[in-house]
Amino acid sequence: MTAPVGARPPLQYLHEELDKLKEMKLYQKLRILQGEQLPVATFDGQRVINLSSNNYLGLTTHRALKRAAAAAIKTHGVGSGAVRTIAGTMDIHMALEEQIARFKNTEACVVFQSGFVANAGTVQAIFGENDIIISDELNHASIIDGGRLSKAERKIFRHKDLDHCEEILREVQNRPGHKLLITDGVFSMDGDIAPLPQLCDLAEKYGCIMMVDDAHASGVLGPAGRGTIAHFNMHGRVDIQVGTLSKAIGSIGGYVCGSRDLIEFLYHRARPFLFSTSHPPSVTATCQAAFALLDSPDGEKLIKKLWANTKFFKKRLKKLGFNTGMSETPITPLIVGDAALAHQFSRELFQEGVFAQGIGYPTVAQGKARIRTIVSATHKRKDLEQALAILERVARRLGILQ
Repeated sequence: MTAPVGARPPLQYLHEELDKLKEMKLYQKLRILQGEQLPVATFDGQRVINLSSNNYLGLTTHRALKRAAAAAIKTHGVGSGAVRTIAGTMDIHMALEEQIARFKNTEACVVFQSGFVANAGTVQAIFGENDIIISDELNHASIIDGGRLSKAERKIFRHKDLDHCEEILREVQNRPGHKLLITDGVFSMDGDIAPLPQLCDLAEKYGCIMMVDDAHASGVLGPAGRGTIAHFNMHGRVDIQVGTLSKAIGSIGGYVCGSRDLIEFLYHRARPFLFSTSHPPSVTATCQAAFALLDSPDGEKLIKKLWANTKFFKKRLKKLGFNTGMSETPITPLIVGDAALAHQFSRELFQEGVFAQGIGYPTVAQGKARIRTIVSATHKRKDLEQALAILERVARRLGILQ
């Protein structure tokens, strides 16, 4: 049956919504990377200093990881051919999970297809409508979506506000159901670190399950990049640790670490695990090589270089007068407030040779739009010097710096 002549196309409203974004100067096209993810790379045919990648340690192009990927294709093929629970669990999948569990000092680990589904799938699997989730207001979208899928009641405390968190915990402590206290280890848009020791104290005081999303801390914080739990020496006090293989590890995927019972339960109930084909052998071997590198002197050197670049860049930004908010890590926002201005700042930076993405609502709160910059271990000092000069010039032209 055909639609009546002159009828409005059913998806026309999407075109109209896109037109609104264009009118507000918030519409963005995808930048296309030609070649490898490098500190100076080619996007849309233009060579730019790349301050938008999560490739903290430069492992996306590391020769040891490339060799491991190529070798795994020869021995295991290009794909697993099935979900983990049917025929898709290979020996290298189990070896990687055991390696990560040792690295994170936990009993066991399960690998997911992305960091997003590691968070969302775990929360959805182990909590239900009779439970309560207590969450920092700036936690990642995957945590928010996992809470929604679980149908548990969600209570949100003001960002890193321990008094407000305890107020909520006190309010719900005598209610039935399991209670989850959850936080990012490093917050992805502001670059600050969670007050994990105090949150663990509260979780223990009020009988909560403690969960940390360490996506932006893995490979960055703690000895050998083991994350916020190692950074604060909170081993044994965090029940569920989530990490990513897509940022400092240089590949793709996510993982959950914890007790053997937790991991076995996720094998049986985490929907992304049950209904997604397992990682290709090349990806799995790449991740194995990355964790081996982190545990070596070469990995230690990369982490030291990352932090040396971070400290240099932050110091210079603050000296220029940029508002870098609460940042304590390589994620350094340049907060400008107005979203249209942030996107204009980003576009003009790109034209002059710096790729630093503009971020606005709904990713961050209205009135807190920013340029989000991330330095890596593989940026050279001259790259950062040049980027700082461009940032200053464009910011003064736009009135962001006086």
